[in-house]
Amino acid sequence: MKPFGYVRATSVEEATAAHAGRPGARYLAGGTNLVDLMKHGVEEPGTLVDVSRLPLDTVEELPDGGVRVGATVRNSDLAAHPLVRERYPVLSQALLAGASGQLRNIATTGGNLLQRTRCPYFQDTAMPCNKREPGTGCGAREGVHRDHAVLGHSPHCVATHPSDMAVALAALDATVHLHGADGERTVPVTDFHRSPGDHPERDTVIRPGELITAVVLPAATAGLPSAYRKARDRASYAFALASVAAVLDLADDGTVRGVGLAFGGLAHRPWRARLAETALLGTAPTDRNIAHAVETELALAQPLRDNAFKVPLAHNLACRVLSELAADRP
Repeated sequence: MKPFGYVRATSVEEATAAHAGRPGARYLAGGTNLVDLMKHGVEEPGTLVDVSRLPLDTVEELPDGGVRVGATVRNSDLAAHPLVRERYPVLSQALLAGASGQLRNIATTGGNLLQRTRCPYFQDTAMPCNKREPGTGCGAREGVHRDHAVLGHSPHCVATHPSDMAVALAALDATVHLHGADGERTVPVTDFHRSPGDHPERDTVIRPGELITAVVLPAATAGLPSAYRKARDRASYAFALASVAAVLDLADDGTVRGVGLAFGGLAHRPWRARLAETALLGTAPTDRNIAHAVETELALAQPLRDNAFKVPLAHNLACRVLSELAADRP
């Protein structure tokens, strides 16, 4: 392993200053992804800035009924928190579908958002990968890509984003709060992760040195029927082949007043299904209308040689989740 420096930050300001003053620095919280990448030689930070002891580990109810989740809140604690279980069940379900109990006890909210793809070409430094080393090519495109993207990919990268939590946050219209050299700013989760385009090495819109301080769950989606469903090769400890997070708001007449639908395992980022949502608004959530809306979204898919099965898989998951939410209306 390459030698590296270590700084234990005692404040957000100290953390961002330490990062800015050390080229090649990385923030360290739970380390469940970063440390593995360091072991493989994929990440070689010059300095680790430890933010695990910053006062960012609380879940707070906001005056408007929303919830603020600190960046170092552990995944297990967030999944079990009464406010999350009662108001945002899709988020609790997504967290519990990810990783193992041991990893959820260590992994943090901010780290979950920043975790990198599990594409084997990215994790193997002997393989070509534009995400790891721009300009070397994408080995997965003509290689082993069964688990890879069918939506929003580019000639430069077909990797998928691995997070379950981020898919739920996208459907909920959550926002990410950041602190950096230019002060604080907020970014919608739906805009936080990037499509690969010509620069797949850029996973997110986060600026150099910025630190995630919190994620805010909005009051507008609190208490609405919501659910997360994940399809994978084995019952646990596996990343999604396809997943769906859905939030459904029905009017008094039973028509769709609002809907949030996001796919995981299909794209370089959590995929917010805007076309499907638009098709559903104002309609009765019948099986036929739901199927038509989901088909409208998945018509954008461009599957590769070996992963076309993901399209009907995602379609069936989305239809099942939305139909069940509609049927559960009081």
